[in-house]
Amino acid sequence: MLEEAEEIGNRVRRARLRLGMTQADLAAALGKTQGWVSKMERGLIELDRVGLLNLIASELHVHPNDLIGRPYNSSPAENQWQISAAAIMRELRRYDLAPVFDGTPRPARQLWQETTRLHRLRDAAANTAIMEVLPDLFRETRALAEIATGHEREEAYAIYAVCCKFAHTSAHALGHPELVAMACERAAWSAQLSGDPVMPAVADWMRVWDMWATADWDDAIALSDRALRSVQQEYDRGEPLAVRAWGSLQLRAAVSAARGGRKAEAKDRIKHARAAAKRMVETADPLVYDRHSLTFSPGNVQIHAINVALEMHEQREALSINRRTSKELIESLPNSRQGHHHMDLARAWLWDGNRDKALKELEKAERTAPQLVRNHPIARSTLRSIVYAERASTREKLRRMSDRFHLDG
Repeated sequence: MLEEAEEIGNRVRRARLRLGMTQADLAAALGKTQGWVSKMERGLIELDRVGLLNLIASELHVHPNDLIGRPYNSSPAENQWQISAAAIMRELRRYDLAPVFDGTPRPARQLWQETTRLHRLRDAAANTAIMEVLPDLFRETRALAEIATGHEREEAYAIYAVCCKFAHTSAHALGHPELVAMACERAAWSAQLSGDPVMPAVADWMRVWDMWATADWDDAIALSDRALRSVQQEYDRGEPLAVRAWGSLQLRAAVSAARGGRKAEAKDRIKHARAAAKRMVETADPLVYDRHSLTFSPGNVQIHAINVALEMHEQREALSINRRTSKELIESLPNSRQGHHHMDLARAWLWDGNRDKALKELEKAERTAPQLVRNHPIARSTLRSIVYAERASTREKLRRMSDRFHLDG
């Protein structure tokens, strides 16, 4: 892992040379100096912001995973998820063909119960386990849609769309861009057939995430706004599922704006999301099932506010927001969200010059969501930065002590 930054730099260099682009050309496109690009290509500068990584990949016309080497090399046991991913891809490719399913599919109400299991696995950041469950569920749900009519058929397509969302999330976390793209396309297709007025907006929420990979920040905001308009009436009426979707879309737009350098808009979007979260809490109905599996809450808004501050390189603001956020609010979040939060805090403390606190936060992140954190490029970048800094510090301490001992004399 210690050589990973150098290898990332080599991949950037190879992609740049393949296009006949000079370091100066890439620097101009990124708003950096030629010296910065040179250091980055030699592994001396970490790509420690997702927005920056995505922007470089976009300028070089490659996928971000091509630069960072995801999925990362691991043991055969840790690579078994790719077998499940291939099975999911097969089901998504044959989406409009007669399903291959033995027996009679269960009714929609029972299949919805299967999605609650997926929801728990997602909250625990158990992405490989999600992959294992999905192939059979895709087959059965598609079989139900084939034989059912009316509302039952619409519900089957709604379940199919939610399964696409789980596949999309897991594929992002594990590094499978082809599955990410196909899951997003199939989610949009099934959402239109679901009869659920909010589901198409959820599919757009997924698509916004995909636009980040190509640094299409303006398009991501435009799509978020279109999706917001599609659920505005339901939001105004206080429909619980529409409030969740509306707030989640505002958070997507906030991150998009932050990465696009639109600071005022990013902060304004966070305010909108915070208002939606407050409204959701005030009108909470325990009987309303979160069928879209959107983890929207006041705590989620706070950790997004911290992430947005970091994307704008405002680590002190991020740490200030964290100090104002109650510990209980963070602990109420699922492990997957807590893992992301502690990764962000590790970055904030590192940038603020406190490696000890950065390492403690990174350790918290790993304990909370190990699979997520070990596969996350920003967590790996943060750890590398800490290791390199500690090595440099140790070397300097030894040099000074050597001078005092006159070891070279």
